[in-house]
Amino acid sequence: MSTNSELMARRMAAVPRGVGNAHAVFTARAENAELWDVEGKRYIDFAGGIAVLNTGHRHPKVMAAVQKQMEAFTHTCFQVTPYDSYIELAEKLNAIAPIEGEAKTIFFTTGAEALENAVKIARAATGRPGVITFAGGYHGRTMLTMAMTGKVLPYKKKFAPMPAEIYHVPFPHKQFEVSVEDSLKYIDMLFRADIEPGRVAAIALEPVQGEGGFLPAPEELLIGLRKICDEHGILLIIDEVQTGFARTGKMFAIEHSSIKPDIMTVAKSLAGGFPLSAVIGKAEIMDAAEPGGLGGTYAGSPLGCAAALAVLKVIEEEKLVARANVIGARMKTRLEAMAQRNDAHPIANIRGPGAMIAFDVVKTRGTDEPDPEATKKILAAAKEKGLILLSCGVFGNAVRLLMPLTISDALLEEGLDILEASLAS
Repeated sequence: MSTNSELMARRMAAVPRGVGNAHAVFTARAENAELWDVEGKRYIDFAGGIAVLNTGHRHPKVMAAVQKQMEAFTHTCFQVTPYDSYIELAEKLNAIAPIEGEAKTIFFTTGAEALENAVKIARAATGRPGVITFAGGYHGRTMLTMAMTGKVLPYKKKFAPMPAEIYHVPFPHKQFEVSVEDSLKYIDMLFRADIEPGRVAAIALEPVQGEGGFLPAPEELLIGLRKICDEHGILLIIDEVQTGFARTGKMFAIEHSSIKPDIMTVAKSLAGGFPLSAVIGKAEIMDAAEPGGLGGTYAGSPLGCAAALAVLKVIEEEKLVARANVIGARMKTRLEAMAQRNDAHPIANIRGPGAMIAFDVVKTRGTDEPDPEATKKILAAAKEKGLILLSCGVFGNAVRLLMPLTISDALLEEGLDILEASLAS
């Protein structure tokens, strides 16, 4: 059997350096919230494939649904000969999505593909080109979604020029010294300096910024954006790719707010590890594109649809929305205690709804000064002790916690013990 170091050498020789690896750990098998590498070492998974595994690795009901589908067929292309699981899943998402009025859903493969098509649909519905997004937001690595993403490194370096008609405004957060009022004023400035509101198709944002540092969008911002969109005929796109499917203590993070979007994008935990994404929106908006204008060869894979139908059942039957709040409360309690330790590296700004929790690694206790180098050392120490973690944030000093919502209490505590020991290393 190969070792991690041998496989990493082969990876470096065979795979471009542009695709990064958070950890030189090659997975051999995984179960719920644990994984084992090729050398037999066991890890607790607090990354969840970047929020893909809310129902855990290889949930038995998801695996059974996919196995049953595999015995029937694996692919036909929905645009050639369709299948009922696609329709059933669309019906279920239409029923639970916080969209006002009748909704429709179309499926794709990746989160970026969902965002690309959300913009296509918005442009078709409005006849306008412009899209406004936020600094720090992450929407994908394709050319259009890379332009929408509000972070240069590592996503945009060497890839210019970006597609036109994408505009960024500052995201409100105390660390950036940007208020909600500042953000809304900046949109008004855009309307006066760069693009008139009658040429803007959509405003897109994450209800909790993911790669940007797990920063929740303030309610006042969302209300202000909804007002701007209603006033000018602009569509509001909410990107739920990382926040959806019970992660934040609601089925969708936007449900923490009083506003409703015109279009939503979902992916990641939708299909429990199988590639599947979707755009959900108001029916009249979703029908704006002409037949053949939307789709993709693998879009709405029958395996992904079967998995997603099982995922929705698991979320309901195992009460994972409520479970996210229990997990999140426990994490915050433990993190607050860790923050008080004088013998551990200082952390600050513990935040996030439900089980979408993050904290900042800082240089000095009581300050917000980022310490990205210490963050790397903490993640490496945790890995050595058997815990998989990820960082994020525009300064690279936020540690995000994304364990499966199906994790046991005992395993959650064990993982938090390792995190605490890693902070004290």
